[in-house]
This record gives sequence, C-alpha cells and structure tokens, in this order.
Amino acid sequence: MLIDYIDGTLSESDRAKVEQELANNGDTYRLYEQLRDVIFAMNKSKKLEPRSGMKASFEQALREEMSKQKEGKTILFRPAIYRAAAAILLVITGVAIGNWISKNQQREQQIAALEKEVLETKRMMLMMIDNQQSASQRIQGANVALRITKADDEVVSALVKTMNEDPNTNVRLAALEALSKFHEQPHVRKALIESLARQKDPVVQIALIQLMVQMKEKDAVKGLENIIEDSETMKAVKDEAYTGLLKLS
Repeated sequence: MLIDYIDGTLSESDRAKVEQELANNGDTYRLYEQLRDVIFAMNKSKKLEPRSGMKASFEQALREEMSKQKEGKTILFRPAIYRAAAAILLVITGVAIGNWISKNQQREQQIAALEKEVLETKRMMLMMIDNQQSASQRIQGANVALRITKADDEVVSALVKTMNEDPNTNVRLAALEALSKFHEQPHVRKALIESLARQKDPVVQIALIQLMVQMKEKDAVKGLENIIEDSETMKAVKDEAYTGLLKLS
C-alpha cells in the first residue's frame, strides 16, 4: 500500500489508513521515506534505450506470455509488487554499502592515527638520542624506540650509531636493548653482527655476545672467534665469547 500511496493510486479510505499508520508507527514512516526517495530516484533516472536485439527478444517473450494467457493459463504480473521489491532491494543495498563505507572510513582513520603516533614517536627518539643531549636524555631516547613496532632504516641507523659510538656505556646498552627488539629484521641482525668487531667496551661486548646466543645467530661465530683471538680482549669477554661459541657451533 505504501507504493500505491506514493503513486497516488489509493482510494480515499485506504489512503486514510496509510496516513494513520504513518502517524502512529515510526518504523513505517521511515520505510515510507526510504521507498519515496528510491522511487523518486528511479523516476528521475535517465532512460536507457535497449539494443534492437534485446528489444526484439523481449517482445517475442511478451507475445508468448500473452498467448499463454489467451489459452487460459494464469499469469501473475503485478508491476507495483515488482517496483516495491526493487525499491526494498535498493534500500537494503544502500544500507549495506553505507555500512561498508563507514567501516572503511573508520579503519582509514585508525590507520592514519597510528601512523601519526609512530611518526611522532620516531621524531621524539631521534631528537632525544642526539649527542647534544645529556646521557640520561639519550637513554630515554633509546627507550622511546621500544614503543616502535617496526623500525625503519632511519631508526635502525640512529640506534646502531649510538650503540657503536656513544661515549656513555649505559646509553650504548640502552641502544643495544632497543635494537634487540627488532632483531627479526634482517638489516638489524646484520648491524648487530657487524658491531661485534667494533665494540671495545667490555660491558657492551658481553651484552652483545649474550644477545647473539639468544638470537641463535650462527653468522656471529666468526666474530666470536675474532674476539677470542684478540690479545687486547679482556678475559671476562673472552670467556663469554667462548661460551657463546660453544652454544652456537
């Protein structure tokens, strides 16, 4: 009846019933608005002319159906019903598409927020880890890196430089700890292995050797052998390197 009401084909009594229902039932009124909008859009849409072959096929099918009707076969042909079904289908499709778009927009907003947070964290780390800052600030800068899920080349380079060159042992240890979080990344593993040959601070050397063992890094074997063979290496470091060598071999 809503379709006929919108089309203006209802009798006065039926029209009054529909209007009473619309006034008393919010769900019915919302359905009425949706159907009205869809039917209005359908009526305003551009007409498409079918191809000649399609038009001929339709006319042939129509003639066959009319022939069946003349033979006494019942044909159910209710344009209003088809229009109602099409309108409802369009409403449902519109709602589904709207929900999909809304979810995608929310997901994009969440991703954008995360990317902004990662960028801000990275900027904070790079600023605090600079040598011009105090040792305590540089340690905090290395600890900030622990909040980063995946380190890019810039972050890794800054932490590797700090681990290898910072004048403060505690700062180098903090940088090493931060790098250990990203040890699954190939370029981080490579930087840690190369650092074995550069480290001269015994505390950092021992921590780095222990990390190699935890990582089960077979490629560190050569570096450990060099540490053991180096006459300038402290005995405690050599002992740790020898233990690590046994575990990795």
